[in-house]
Amino acid sequence: MALDGERGEQEEEKKKKKKKKKRKKKEEEEEGAEKSSSTFAATMGENEAALRASGRGLPDPWADSLGVRPRTTERHITVHKRLVLAFAVSIVALLAVTMLAVLLSLRFDECGASPAPGADGIPAGFPPRGGNGSFPGSARRNHHAGGDSALPEVGREATPGTPSIQPSEEEQEQWQPWTQLRLSGHLKPLHYNLMLTAFMENFTFSGEVNVEIACRNATRYVVLHASRVAVEKVQVAEDRVAGAVPVAGFFLYPQTQVLVVVLNRTLDAQRNYNLKIIYNALIENELLGFFRSSYVLHGERRFLGVTQFSPTHARKAFPCFDEPIYKATFKISIKHQATYLSLSNMPVETSVFEEDGWVTDHFSQTPLMSTYYLAWAICNFTFRETTTKSGVVVRLYARPDAIRRGSGDYALRITKRLIEFYEDYFKVPYSLPKLDLLAVPKHPYAAMENWGLSIFVEQRILLDPSVSSISYLLDVTMVIVHEICHQWFGDLVTPVWWEDVWLKEGFAHYFEFVGTDYLYPGWNMEKQRFLTDVLHEVMLLDGLASSHPVSQEVLRATDIDRVFDWIAYKKGAALIRMLANFMGHSVFQRGLQDYLTIHKYGNAARNDLWNALSEALKRNGKYVNIQEVMDQWTLQMGYPVITILGNTTAENWIIITQQHFIYDISVKTKVLAHQNNSYLWQIPLTIVVGNRSHVSSEAIIWVSNKSENHRITSLDKGSWLLGNINQTGYFRVNYDLRNWRLLIDQLIRNHEVLSVSNRAGLIDDAFSLARELRREVIMLACSFGNKHCHQQASTLISDWISSNRNRIPLNVRDIVYCTGVSLLDEDVWEFIWMKFHSTTAVSEKKILLEALTCSDDRNLLNRLLNLSLNSEVVLDQDAIDVIIHVARNPHGRDLAWKFFRDKWKILNSRYGEALFMNSKLISGVTEFLNTEGELKELKNFMKNYHGVAAASFSRAVETVEANVRWKMLYQDELFQWLGKALRH
Repeated sequence: MALDGERGEQEEEKKKKKKKKKRKKKEEEEEGAEKSSSTFAATMGENEAALRASGRGLPDPWADSLGVRPRTTERHITVHKRLVLAFAVSIVALLAVTMLAVLLSLRFDECGASPAPGADGIPAGFPPRGGNGSFPGSARRNHHAGGDSALPEVGREATPGTPSIQPSEEEQEQWQPWTQLRLSGHLKPLHYNLMLTAFMENFTFSGEVNVEIACRNATRYVVLHASRVAVEKVQVAEDRVAGAVPVAGFFLYPQTQVLVVVLNRTLDAQRNYNLKIIYNALIENELLGFFRSSYVLHGERRFLGVTQFSPTHARKAFPCFDEPIYKATFKISIKHQATYLSLSNMPVETSVFEEDGWVTDHFSQTPLMSTYYLAWAICNFTFRETTTKSGVVVRLYARPDAIRRGSGDYALRITKRLIEFYEDYFKVPYSLPKLDLLAVPKHPYAAMENWGLSIFVEQRILLDPSVSSISYLLDVTMVIVHEICHQWFGDLVTPVWWEDVWLKEGFAHYFEFVGTDYLYPGWNMEKQRFLTDVLHEVMLLDGLASSHPVSQEVLRATDIDRVFDWIAYKKGAALIRMLANFMGHSVFQRGLQDYLTIHKYGNAARNDLWNALSEALKRNGKYVNIQEVMDQWTLQMGYPVITILGNTTAENWIIITQQHFIYDISVKTKVLAHQNNSYLWQIPLTIVVGNRSHVSSEAIIWVSNKSENHRITSLDKGSWLLGNINQTGYFRVNYDLRNWRLLIDQLIRNHEVLSVSNRAGLIDDAFSLARELRREVIMLACSFGNKHCHQQASTLISDWISSNRNRIPLNVRDIVYCTGVSLLDEDVWEFIWMKFHSTTAVSEKKILLEALTCSDDRNLLNRLLNLSLNSEVVLDQDAIDVIIHVARNPHGRDLAWKFFRDKWKILNSRYGEALFMNSKLISGVTEFLNTEGELKELKNFMKNYHGVAAASFSRAVETVEANVRWKMLYQDELFQWLGKALRH
């Protein structure tokens, strides 16, 4: 893929060819004019190119980020001596006129630069909503005529009140650093001093950030990320002795979301400088950056401000080097009204109270960390706290009424235990003095692992024992386990770049099950539920032709959102589980301990993990090149299906083949034709041999070729062979017909010979899975119209309405609510709607809202869909669930699909930047579409959309095509079979 800079170069060459004939007659004159008009831009561009080509290298972590090529332009033009003299005179005249024009424009800019106060409902001086800067145009810079003498004397600062112009095409071509997709690596932040003042009455804030930066390669540009901030002042200084570095100007460049500071002299390599930026911005009414949320207490609406910076939204709250590799320390101060409290990653060192009702909280300095998990909040919450064995103070902050009811006590209790568990497992202490858990009403995700200040949406951390079911408790538990794991995988050790986001998300997802098993050993989460909730689910997704590798190239900011999907989370977790099992859990654990110890407070890539695990194996006397094995699993999409065939000519020998598994065989050839990929894996195939009474011990065979022969000594005619024991491998297994029959016979005669995991694996590989859970049976019975279930649900709902006392058992409330709403009249729907508004228990609120989507009344479903976009009625993050649940209702599928298309612009503007929320919505609304007409509608809708969610739409088309194909092939046959079964 061509970089933006390279595409720009090609476009400029095309323009030059088109203009060649026009310029032919006046070539000499234009060359003279070009020398005068573009000297400033050309000199800077050429100097920068020369510096890039100078060979001054960066340390290895920085070398990868440098992808800029020097550009040279050769011109061979002969200029007549007399013309040189004539144009020299004209240049002097031109300069005189330009200076006069600039002096006149100073007065004009001072009068007209700022919008009128209150324009568009935004206070004066703040960036417009949806914009990237305070100035019109794609990039606008402050340009001081007359060189250094025109710069403000104090600190050599540049301000938006000074004259600004649009860079010319030639300047745009020469000024390379800000057009690149990644920061250049010339500058590295060492420390940030960030001072904020929050005005909660009008949802604005002002900020001053002082960044100590190390210059690695000489440059005349300071380029860092900034978006939706109005920059008022910029200063650059070396130190007190050397003094200020003159600033020629600055501008925001929205295409790459950067602030560019243009200097009048070059910053010297191997020296440190201080960058000071004064700015202001909005506390947005959305879900990213520094945004606001609200709740109602005693009939009064109260507001809070909170941050969500991952993956690329810190730049919306302060100018910064917003890439994971740029770790620095942070010292934060927050000034706010005394009626609020403020929180950040570190504890408050001092609080300074002022007479006018304001207070400034100064927080301790952080360790080295990336910008995406920096955080702060301004709220009037209360808290409860506990302390771990190692002295870490854990607090849970929430609405005062939730704290008073004890809704956060469960989360607080298990967080303490989990910190102690991870400290023992990783042999690396938790690195900060405190961990705050903040429960907020509105947030784009279930939670965010900010170091020392983890933020959760209320439904994923608050739990009321009197109304919360076991399934809800399990959801809360697993989210907390996930986020606490991130304090090590992600915060302490951070991926170098987003292509390896699975290094943090895959580990956190895997440890959801390991950590929950620690809290509740009898639940067998890692051995059983991992299979159904993670492995089987992601293998369905990864078996599509539109899948992608777990490590995928990330170039643009829009690509970053794309990598946060279930492939990164769930496939990453499944591969980690496979690693742990073929290495042995104790060796794997020691490898993780080494990895965290070596790279703590720094960044790591996948090869760093492979090296640590390989060394751990070597110390244990095993020599496996983990990188060689795992690169095949992480760098190519999909997974293999292993087929085990008995050898008819040689006893005790089997033939093992591997093949890339894709559900739609018809597209496999097309995929292979477009990719130069052999689709081979090194597969740790575990096997056992058994018969009706005995099962052999487990053995491992490494399969690395398309086809291999292996001798199994204990295999005879009456024995079966089972592969991928307990489904620890990320692959499917198929057998010859004889072996399948023997396995089925074993399951019928004595299924307990095989473990639950192995039975589930066999059934799933045969493309079917039934969970032996009472709750699932009840749910299916109600769904399929079981009379007893319907009667019970109707009786329980009617009793609740008449007595106003809810006697419905906690663990089946969601089933009863949904069944009651679908069976009974509109009055029941209104009753549930009323209870949804009146309850303060977040777990109850969630299942009541979902129950409303179960109605058979299309008018009520339409009403609910329209209400879902009202943030005062349904929280932003819950609206997606409403739409998806209506889509899953057979009576509402077409309504949700139409609503989705009609409201797409609103939905996309609300959720488009929020990682995989759009992906979740697209998948949820389309997964049950199954007619040719619906498929055609989806394809037509896609034609008009080419944005970030294009990959999600492609997967949706593939899924719907599979639904249509399945319906055409099997629907009649299935109905006939069901009819016969019901008659008998």
